[in-house]
Amino acid sequence: MARVKALVLAYAGTHEHQDNHHMILKPLGIDDRNEASRLIGRKVVWKTPTGRKVFGKVLKPHGNRGEVKAYFKPGLPGQALGDIVEIL
Repeated sequence: MARVKALVLAYAGTHEHQDNHHMILKPLGIDDRNEASRLIGRKVVWKTPTGRKVFGKVLKPHGNRGEVKAYFKPGLPGQALGDIVEIL
């Protein structure tokens, strides 16, 4: 499978607890859980406005519409919400 672009939707967690290292991503062009499960284990890259790269990893599918949960170390800042990342 080739590189896939994804939209950063939100931080993972509950209303009371926000986990800054886990993000919910929506891969563009993937609309069901089975397709999303094929992305598990792939690297994710977010480029900051200054050009620095932050790397993460796809952990598991999230829901039935093709979203995935990804882990970033260090965690992504709030300005990454709504931005595009690349799944390698």
